[in-house]
Amino acid sequence: MVKNTKFGVVVGHRGFFNSALAIDGRKKILNKLNKLGYEITILPEHETPLGSVETIEDAKKYAKLFKEKSGEIDGIIVSLPNFGDELGILNTIKLSNLNVPILIQASDDYIDKVDLKNRRDAFCGKLSVCNNFYQNKIPFTDTLEHTIDIDSEVFSKDIFFFEKVCRVVNRIKKARIGMIGTRPAAFQTMRFSEKILQDSGITVIPVDLSEIIFRALNLKDKDDFVQEQKKSLLEYGNIPKEITQNSILKQSKLSAAVNEWVEENSIDALAVQCWESIQNNYGCAACATMSMLGERLIPSACEADVAGAVSMYALTLASGKASALTDWNNNYGDDRSKCVVTHCSSYPKSFVGRKIEISNLDVLGESLGAENCFGAIKGKVAKGSMTFFRMDTDDLNGRIRAYLGEGEFTDDPFDMAGGVAVCQINNLRNLMKYICKNGFEHHVGMVRSNCAEVIEHSMTNYFDWDIYRHS
Repeated sequence: MVKNTKFGVVVGHRGFFNSALAIDGRKKILNKLNKLGYEITILPEHETPLGSVETIEDAKKYAKLFKEKSGEIDGIIVSLPNFGDELGILNTIKLSNLNVPILIQASDDYIDKVDLKNRRDAFCGKLSVCNNFYQNKIPFTDTLEHTIDIDSEVFSKDIFFFEKVCRVVNRIKKARIGMIGTRPAAFQTMRFSEKILQDSGITVIPVDLSEIIFRALNLKDKDDFVQEQKKSLLEYGNIPKEITQNSILKQSKLSAAVNEWVEENSIDALAVQCWESIQNNYGCAACATMSMLGERLIPSACEADVAGAVSMYALTLASGKASALTDWNNNYGDDRSKCVVTHCSSYPKSFVGRKIEISNLDVLGESLGAENCFGAIKGKVAKGSMTFFRMDTDDLNGRIRAYLGEGEFTDDPFDMAGGVAVCQINNLRNLMKYICKNGFEHHVGMVRSNCAEVIEHSMTNYFDWDIYRHS
């Protein structure tokens, strides 16, 4: 769990029902969230009758508080210990105008406690709240069960899931994607629309590659930040003896220049023109710099693939882990449930099950000169769970679209240079048919985690992206 997540909490009440249910429900939801380590924004109990929301006056008080704390609240949890007042809840949300994810929980009734004193009818009340949200085009997140005990482990899972949704939604809405350089001229597949991305709150921050190169060239060998980057690079993986100190220093200066620019511009994820200008005009690869940023959860996409960087960022937010951009690259013999994904590569080191090697690009090194190509991350990706995700801007239809699914990294051997992974995916042929038919790129984001449900819910519910979920 990411610490310091803060939820606004609204407890609903309807006067026909026993007020003790609302009082107890408020205590339980606050105790639950405190126990799980979350911060809470809620009015003091004495500010409204029972500390809950029923009337328009109650709603105004809560909305005022939520507005004052708008920069701190990551999501709102609506708890219905009884039927609740649908208008009280609706007005609280509308007047606060927070535009954050909302989770709706309704408490269970018990078969032996449905007398006038103990009945809740939250099962029904939740339908009324959701109906009002639908009428007002307010998206929300449901619990796994229609009604659920606050103290249950199932509700804990709902909260953990909701936290991830809040993280994805809120940060994508404010994402700043750095674009260093331009796409390779030969890759029209990397084209995208900044304006369509901006409609979802995603801002692209471009910089000419020459500015980064010039910054790196003007750094001194003994600069503290250069030496820090060199130390980090030497600790990051095994560097073959034939790699010169000059190449290591060039990579360190590039890392220093890129990191400074990322920090200055509050960049969340990055797309880099990784060939062939940087090799020809500076003298090293960008892969190690990108890999180390990715390991710090600042995803870095190859070939100036901005949509790929957004895809990686979503995967990192949903999982809390480093993501990678890779090519759908090779079949795996006659096993049609498996394929090979690879890049030169800039894989974060956590993708590889053993100590990584940092050396020269292989394919590009043949044509551009090995001495100009130091920085490639090499290693076989370790066995484990995997989620894949790719979004792009469908410029012809003015939409963002995507596909995602889950699979496995296997331990099957594959003797190829670079960063290599063998994947097993159900109905792989149907997935490839979908990608081909709909004109998606050869790049795909991957992460070592199962998080497709979080991404699908976030992007379809709170962003209205067109998403194909592969199974």
